[in-house]
Amino acid sequence: MKNKRPQILLTNDDGIHSPGLWAAAEALASLGFVTIAAPSEQYSSAGRSQPLTSDGRIGATNLRIGTQDWEAFAVNGSPAQCVLYAVLELMRDNPPDLVVSGINYGENVGLSVTASGTVGAAMEAAVLGIPALAVSRQIENIDEYTDNSADVDFTAAMAFTQKFARRLLEGGLPSGVDLLKLDVPKDATPETPWRVTRLGHHGYFIPYDVDRKGGLDQPALIRWRIQVNPGDVPPDTDVHAIQFDRVVSVTPMTLDMTPRVPLEKLDRLLRTEPQRE
Repeated sequence: MKNKRPQILLTNDDGIHSPGLWAAAEALASLGFVTIAAPSEQYSSAGRSQPLTSDGRIGATNLRIGTQDWEAFAVNGSPAQCVLYAVLELMRDNPPDLVVSGINYGENVGLSVTASGTVGAAMEAAVLGIPALAVSRQIENIDEYTDNSADVDFTAAMAFTQKFARRLLEGGLPSGVDLLKLDVPKDATPETPWRVTRLGHHGYFIPYDVDRKGGLDQPALIRWRIQVNPGDVPPDTDVHAIQFDRVVSVTPMTLDMTPRVPLEKLDRLLRTEPQRE
């Protein structure tokens, strides 16, 4: 007989040992039975990738989270693959009613979301028809996004994770919405206002240099910085909400990336030969 208690799958892209993952587990524990399946290593910026080099090995590990002992599953795979292995194997008898991805170190806003493993895992759940919530907490310094620092306070992000996870478990997603993306400012409290936003049409994380010591055959990292001004993004976007208004951003997302333009008009335009001088 299927367990009637709500089944929640929790994953992330920062890895199984991320304090953000543990914070999310604490926040979700009162809402249902939480299965943790996360990458065995740091896997940020993986998007919804399905690397053929992942071998899918799964190791059970015990974690002490708060006052509770948890059995968690470390998956040798991307965040999106963690969702698939969990749904197809680990939770086959009790499939998830909700997938939560996070709590991520660093916000995922604007056009940067397609690179996010946090959002990518939630998208994978949405493809499977499972309500999904991607949660990210803004970090002070972009260089700290993969540090998994224990000094980061996830109190506010935990409160909003629990709030919106409960909402999705009780009422599901609104029609036309495939997943929710939640971004919490670094200075937020559980009482910080929240706002429904749209995705900002802005790169947000801007590549500006390559840190290479030596020739082209030497290792090199691309350097990134956050570059946005208040006038760059409309007030109703996720970028403006967390960066300038300092409110929690709740962004409904859809997997349909087709532009909202008249397709007949575009068809005629593409079929018209350009005028040559």
